[in-house]
Amino acid sequence: MLRVSLLTLSVVAIAHAELCKPDAQNAFKVRLSIKTALGENAYAWDANEEYLFKAMVAFAMRRYSSKSTTQISNVLLCNVTDRVSFWFVVTDSSKNVTTVPGSEVEAAIRMNRNRINSAFLLSDKTLQFLKITSTLSPPVEPATPVWLIVFGVVLCLIVAGIVFLVVSGIQKHKKKTKESTERENLEEKGEVTVTVENGIPCEVLDLKAGHVNGVFAADDERFTPL
Repeated sequence: MLRVSLLTLSVVAIAHAELCKPDAQNAFKVRLSIKTALGENAYAWDANEEYLFKAMVAFAMRRYSSKSTTQISNVLLCNVTDRVSFWFVVTDSSKNVTTVPGSEVEAAIRMNRNRINSAFLLSDKTLQFLKITSTLSPPVEPATPVWLIVFGVVLCLIVAGIVFLVVSGIQKHKKKTKESTERENLEEKGEVTVTVENGIPCEVLDLKAGHVNGVFAADDERFTPL
């Protein structure tokens, strides 16, 4: 009985070795950059981490298909390197000597990619399934709603327009006040201004100062009786 059990285990081990090897059918390569992602907080990749990886893959397979009965023992790892890279396959739980089609494994991994990344504190860039394309990250929503940003821009434009109109009005008022003051000063000093009528410059007499036309003054003196 013991010999039969040992023989069975040997056959299974040989079969598993054939199933899980580089570039084997339905096999996937994984590369982890733990040091790059976590720096001083990086953890060592050991048997416990391998167990967690197998558990996460089994979880992904079960979550992908309600009919799946994948166990941790159905996830095989091989060619593990110190720089943390390895190959894995998922065997059929009913036969255990054949692998689950790669398309199903890929779909399950893609569906649960964020859960797997979170388990190892990594991202798509630091936990790479080389034959499985990265999942698209959900769009990042801005902290401030778009409508509020647009409203703020419009409000700023309105305020800027009001300020411009107020400043322009003040400048025009100052200019008119200055011109009016200068005109009043000229009138008070009795200065003669020249206007143009029909293209001919004409002097405007300052009646307040009693300006007398010299021509008429000469005539008056000539006809004055002795």
